Parts: sequence; C-alpha cells; structure tokens
Amino acid sequence: MRMTSKVITSVFAASLALCTPAFAKGLQDEVEINNGLLAVGIADEIRNRCDSISARTFTAIGFLNSLKSDARAKGYSNDEINRYTKSKTEKAKMRKRGEAYLAQNGASTSDPASMCRLGRAEIKKRSQIGVLLRAK
Repeated sequence: MRMTSKVITSVFAASLALCTPAFAKGLQDEVEINNGLLAVGIADEIRNRCDSISARTFTAIGFLNSLKSDARAKGYSNDEINRYTKSKTEKAKMRKRGEAYLAQNGASTSDPASMCRLGRAEIKKRSQIGVLLRAK
C-alpha cells in the first residue's frame, strides 16, 4: 500500500506536534526572565502602596528592555514576548508568586506600612526589587 505525499506530510506534522512539547521551552520556563518580571511587579506594587517610596523609572524601563533583549537573544519573537506579557493566565500566575513573596516577607497590599517596610528593606539590601525603587 502506497502512502500519498499528503498523508506522509500529515503524519509528519502530527508526529512533530506530539513531540514538540517535550522539546519546546516557552517564556514561562525562562527562570531569569520571570524572576525579573516578578521583581518589576513587586517594585510597582510597593511604589503604588507606599507614599514614601517612588520608582526609579528609567532604571525600570532599562531593566524591562534588557529582559526583552534577553528573550529575543533566546530566540523569542516580539510577538511571542508581547503575547506572553499580556496573557491573563501568565499575569495571574505572576500575581500569585508576588503575593506569596509579599506574605513570606511580612507584607500585604492592604497594609501600606508593611509595603513601606518591605520596600525600605529591599532598597537597603540592593536587591533587584530595591534597585528599582527610591526612598523619597
């Protein structure tokens, strides 16, 4: 029995689709990029909740651009990056990680004083979160 070119192509495509998830790595698996995005998100929450701390805006923009550059260097297209950063599912995952970090560090978005304490501690230790912030 001879297989037509169309059948062979379909079988090959199906095989590739089945194998791809085992080899594919998506932005959600890029630990350094995701940790960087998390730091930006936490810094943003701190500056929004604490009146005595502001953002180092140009530092944050530069850092975000470096994360995007790192993603492109790993082979991700601008479209893939934009889809990932705008994904409601991924934003929800990141928010959950952020909330866990805040709780682990004794802070809550509903308690501005705790956010200020965390922000000052991050600034003092010059963490990635801290370098994105400035005490007023």
